[in-house]
Order: sequence, then C-alpha cells, then structure tokens
Amino acid sequence: MKTKTLKKNKVNVVTLGCSKNLFDSEVMMAQLKANKFDVEHEARQDDSEIVVINTCGFIDNAKQESIDTILRYADAKKEGQVEKVYVTGCLSERYKAELQTEIPEVDAYFGTRDLPRLLKTLKADYKHELVGERLLTTPSHYAYFKIAEGCDRPCSFCAIPLMRGGHKSTPIEDLVKQAESLAAKGVKELMLIAQDLTYYGLDLYKKRNLAELVDRLSDVEGIEWIRLHYAFPTGFPMDVLDVIRDRPNVCNYLDMPLQHGSTRMLKAMRRGTTRQKTEQLITDIRNTVPDIAIRTTLIAGYPGETEEDFQEMYDWVEKTRFERLGIFTYSHEENTHAFKFEDDVPDQLKKERADTIMELQSGISYDLNQQHIGKTRKVLFDRIEGDYFIGRTEYDSPEVDNEVLVKKSEGYVRIGDFSEVMITNADHYDLYGKLTN
Repeated sequence: MKTKTLKKNKVNVVTLGCSKNLFDSEVMMAQLKANKFDVEHEARQDDSEIVVINTCGFIDNAKQESIDTILRYADAKKEGQVEKVYVTGCLSERYKAELQTEIPEVDAYFGTRDLPRLLKTLKADYKHELVGERLLTTPSHYAYFKIAEGCDRPCSFCAIPLMRGGHKSTPIEDLVKQAESLAAKGVKELMLIAQDLTYYGLDLYKKRNLAELVDRLSDVEGIEWIRLHYAFPTGFPMDVLDVIRDRPNVCNYLDMPLQHGSTRMLKAMRRGTTRQKTEQLITDIRNTVPDIAIRTTLIAGYPGETEEDFQEMYDWVEKTRFERLGIFTYSHEENTHAFKFEDDVPDQLKKERADTIMELQSGISYDLNQQHIGKTRKVLFDRIEGDYFIGRTEYDSPEVDNEVLVKKSEGYVRIGDFSEVMITNADHYDLYGKLTN
C-alpha cells in the first residue's frame, strides 16, 4: 500500500563506488533530464517514482554496500515508497544472474555499458547529440573527467576487466569539446580518470598519447587545474612528465597505484614490474618534476604474503616517502587469477599490516607537511565547515588527500575560487593558513 504520493517521472540516482561510477551517473542524469525527467542525485526526500542504483562490485566491502542499498530500495518498493527500482553498474554487470534470483523485487538489472537499454526501459531516448554532456554531482568548480573505459591489464587480483571490458580510449577531439563545455559552465579543475591512464591512445593512435591529450586540454580556456589519476607504472609514458612540468595549469600531482614493494608479490600480482624498476621510475619522475606529489595505493595481505614480504613493503614506503598513500586489505574475488590461490593471510593480520603502513605514512605526511609552513600556496576552496573555509593545494585531490583550513574570521573567499594562502601550521593531514590576497 502506498504511504505517500510519489512524484511522477522523478528519478533518484544513487551512486556507489569510485569516481568512474560517479561520472557514469552524471552522464545518465543528463540523458534523463533531456528526456524531461525530474532527476536528483541521492535525493534527500524519498518522493521519487523511480530509483536507479549505480553499483560497485570491486571488493567485498563495496559489494556489500551495493547489496545493502539494493535491499533497502527493494523494501521501499514493497512498502509503496517507490514504484520502480533499477540496478546498473559493476555489481550488476558481474552478478546479474545471481541478483535476479536473490532480489527479484528489482524491476531490471543493467550492465556497465547498457545506458541506451536502461533509457529505453524508462521510455526515454538515448540522445546522441548529448554525448559528453553531464549533470555534475560534484561542486560546480571541479569535475571528474573520464578519458577511457575498461582495462587490458592482467593484474591477478582485479575484477575490473570482467565488469568494464577491454580498454577503449575516447578520442582527443571529443575530450577537448567536453572540457570546453565544462569550462563554459564554470568548471576550473579537471581530474582525469580511467582504469589505466597510461594506456591512453594505444587503441586509437597506436601509441601512448597521454602527453598530447593533457597538452591539448591545458589549452582550454578557463581550465586552471588538470590532475592525473590512476596511472599504471608499467609502460609509463615519460613524455607526459614534460607536460606536467612545463604547463602551469597541469598540477604537480600523479596518482599511480603501485600495489606492493616486494618484487615477489609484484610478480604474483602480475604487475609486470619489479621493486627495482618501480624505484627507478619514481626517481625519474621526481627528477623530471622535482615539486611533484605522488599518490599511491597498496594492498596488504595478498595470498602468500609473508612477514618478509610485508617488511620489504614497509621498508620501501619508509625509504620512498610518498606524499600521499592509501592501502587496501586484499579481497578474494571470484574469476580473478588470484582466486585459485588460498586466501591464506587472516583478515585480522591483513588489517594489522594495513594499519602499520598507515601509521608509518602518517608520520611521513606530518614531516612533509611541516615543509609547507611559511610558504604561500595557491588554494582552491571547496566548502565551508564550521568556522573554516576548506580548500586544497595543487598537491591534493578531493576527499582522499590533505586539506587547507582558513578561519572564516580572518577573511572571506568564495567557494570555487582560488586564493593565495600563507601556511602557518600543519598536522598529519591538514594545513592551516591565512589569506594573503
């Protein structure tokens, strides 16, 4: 029995998982809006006739969150709080048959490349003229910018190719047009994302073409920051470093997931590299762009990881002193190469190892942050929280990296604007400062 009046043709899009999923939701929302739907992202009021859940299927915790969200809206449908529930994204791509059996209350399941079919189910047209158009869910001054879909890498632990398919680059000309459109709407920062940024262009241009893409994007008027996320270390296109160094609106920032510091583990993970090659790559990057901030992510507890392997990773992190670092505990994923191995590192030990690395990184981050004190940094302000304006330097990406806090009582800035900030204090993950302009 219905408990409330639902708004006809109103769609609530719920996004789980990574920035690539968020990008897909924004594209979907633009298509729905063009088809005269009233569309909201993660609506605060449960008055939508239709809910579309864009799921994540990457690791256990993400899968569970997606399943819990589906169940929540399946229950809401039973109680008359929503009429239609549709599920799309990575979990649906990977486990469609199982989900259809286990949660039949969902009206339809769609995969990662099924947007036209989803729209058709909603009696909407897929408008080809809208390709590249999005309804931004981020603050209006920055946007995630997907340059390729899928992945061709053979990493043993990763299920992304199962869910997203092979690597497919978007042509440079299309991406430049998208960037121009975003700049016209007030976007100042583009965060380039792909499952594998460094593979960009091989399928279209028969060469790694990330450097040319970034160079062309940096010419787009209005784009003041370009940030590179998810670069694979093997086959890294060194010419992109010259672009980072020479173009003032390309941030001195590189997100490069390295996964481990032990050659034995890297081989088992099928990463195509060694610790020695990785160390040389980092040295070359820092020599070419001395002021660069490198963000990496690691995995603790991969099958067969010994105390010696973990100690080697710890020593490597201690020696390398990454500016930014995160670590996941290994998740045993069906149909991956690693699934045939015994998941032999206990969950508690995985967590202890991850915590040990993060404790080490916290000290490294504190030491590096002290070096900012007394210096003036260009800061992009994202939001207001309590008594502070909160922003970021070029060395920091939203939600995962350090922030700069400026007291509201000491001046005024508009959200989405850049200001010069003198750094006066620093702790493990935050900088504090005063406006100088």
